[in-house]
Amino acid sequence: MCIAAFAWKIHPIHPLILLLNRDEYYDRPTTPLGWWPDGLILGGRDEQAGGTWMACSRDGKLAFLTNVREPLSRSQLKSRGDLPVRFFTSGKSPKEFGEEVLADADEFNGFNLIVADLCTMSMVYITNRPVDGGLSMEEVSPGIHVLSNAKLDTPWPKAQRLRRGFEDVLVKYSETEISLKEITKMVMNDTTKDDSELPGIYSREFEYLTSSIFVEADTASGRYGTRSTSAVVLTTDGAVSFYETHLENDAWRDHTINFSIQTDKTAP
Repeated sequence: MCIAAFAWKIHPIHPLILLLNRDEYYDRPTTPLGWWPDGLILGGRDEQAGGTWMACSRDGKLAFLTNVREPLSRSQLKSRGDLPVRFFTSGKSPKEFGEEVLADADEFNGFNLIVADLCTMSMVYITNRPVDGGLSMEEVSPGIHVLSNAKLDTPWPKAQRLRRGFEDVLVKYSETEISLKEITKMVMNDTTKDDSELPGIYSREFEYLTSSIFVEADTASGRYGTRSTSAVVLTTDGAVSFYETHLENDAWRDHTINFSIQTDKTAP
């Protein structure tokens, strides 16, 4: 039940500021933030299915996704974590890739996918739910957005709390460099739960346990909760900082990787 907040093309220094909590069962094997063996993709990796929930690339592509909360999940379908990896290797613009994904979107359980090209500053949101509302792709407008487990900017209580906290941080850092470690602590560590306006898709107990921005839950299927918090910021000169704090052997570890976007795709 991941959740993300991001500011797109509104900050004078950072045209992108992105924060994301990844919620998952604790026993699902995961590799933390790092460059993948191909040297192109930077992000964490789900070792069970091989994909990722959030990553970027040396040539300025970025992608992240959340699951759509729905009653049934079909295990025989393709892994949603493959979608960001496909984008990085597709050579397509966000819109072109979105059109490709919509053509086979029924091969996946419900997803919300955002893909961006930070060189052309284009960003697209794609979802295959709700089915009865048709498939959807739209250009992401400049502003502050929150993505949880319904359509982009759906005002669930936890999403509204995250938006308010994120807006407060952006005011504080409106004209200064951002401390990724500080803003993730200020915004993404909120454990406040709320039993009002629960979606009513899963059991009330599980929905209450996952109604906080930062999730910690003991369930019948095992320990579940926020396994990592990630932050990506882009500066106007093409510098990218990717921060992650992740849970490893019951201890939180964090590190940051910095790089500059290679606009010349023939560069080594």
